[in-house]
Amino acid sequence: RMETDCNPMELPNNAGFEEDSDYRDFEGTDVKDMRLEAEAVVNDVLFAVSNMFVSKTLPCAEDVAYINVETRERNRYCLELTEAGLRVVAYDFDQTDDRLQTPYHETVYSLLDSLSPAYREVFGNAILQRLEALKKESQS
Repeated sequence: RMETDCNPMELPNNAGFEEDSDYRDFEGTDVKDMRLEAEAVVNDVLFAVSNMFVSKTLPCAEDVAYINVETRERNRYCLELTEAGLRVVAYDFDQTDDRLQTPYHETVYSLLDSLSPAYREVFGNAILQRLEALKKESQS
């Protein structure tokens, strides 16, 4: 006999999700969430690249958003952000190339680290400066 946490007979009969305002715009909130996720990614690493912004041309869907990035080496990429992570989908802004089979990266840091030595240097220096500041704080 299988144990269950919830007896289905105990659920209220009026569990109509359609009427519940928290669930009514569920699809709309997902779209917003992926765009918000993309904006957060941009805000995290903008200081270490030449330019980075969420694409306004390519459509955001509930499960995908696109981010344009220009590295300090002046290389342009269009990144796809999904639940699987981030990957390069084109070598220019606001483009996708279905023939491109690039690997997914779990984080934007890992992806940019693989694309841009200048990003790696700037990001590494920022971490060192932060560590130095923390060291000074702890000594005072």
